[in-house]
Amino acid sequence: MKKIIFGLSAFVLLCCFIPTVHAQEQQFYQLKIYNFKSNEQVQRADDFFENAYLPALAELGIDKVGVFKPKATSEPDSLKYIYVLLPFTSLEQWEDLDNRLANNNIYLKEGREFLESSANNLPYLRFSSILLKAFKDHPVLQTPALDTPPEERVYELRSYQSPTRKFFRNKLKMFNEGGEVKLFDELGFNAVFYGEVISGPEMPNLMYMTTFANQESREQHWQAFSSAPAWKVLSAKEEYADNVSHIDIIYLYPTEYSAY
Repeated sequence: MKKIIFGLSAFVLLCCFIPTVHAQEQQFYQLKIYNFKSNEQVQRADDFFENAYLPALAELGIDKVGVFKPKATSEPDSLKYIYVLLPFTSLEQWEDLDNRLANNNIYLKEGREFLESSANNLPYLRFSSILLKAFKDHPVLQTPALDTPPEERVYELRSYQSPTRKFFRNKLKMFNEGGEVKLFDELGFNAVFYGEVISGPEMPNLMYMTTFANQESREQHWQAFSSAPAWKVLSAKEEYADNVSHIDIIYLYPTEYSAY
């Protein structure tokens, strides 16, 4: 009897020291979109991001930064953009970043030419910033499993605007509880992120990025999605009617130094 009691006591004690498994905390993302007037500015920005900005961020604990450029289109001006995607564990980490960079030796030394550009030799025209919170069904950035050359890949960035906050919350529900994220996963869309825009120029809206080996793969995946029985059932539900009023789609590819 004593052996049984001792065994039960040891089991209970062991259970007390087994760490509790928690769901992953939802990250926050900042999407910075830089606009340039010349290819020379784009090249300067590439050098700055690769040799100063990303190394400094890594030293500050932000080591999974994505940098993307638009795929070739019929509009040459559309190519003069760079998209930078930064992950944060909290809004406090995002808020404190500029102060920490201002005291980082790598950032100041390697980025000096870019950061201290004169008024007649500007490094970019403007940049905009969008702040997002990750979906609960996709709480952290994911690295896509692709082996094609970066310039062949298609990173599809989508923005879904809703007519009101009520419809927006409904679209979030459709992605999470409704199973839209799950369906993307099942069909191998290799999503980098899904995020609710909490500060940006066009709200209410959400954004997400899916990835494909090439344009042909992209078309095949979306065909499979549109014809999937699960999507036909989900999209036909009256409770999700009219929750998207506008969609923007941008095709990107990752730079050689991008983490994604």
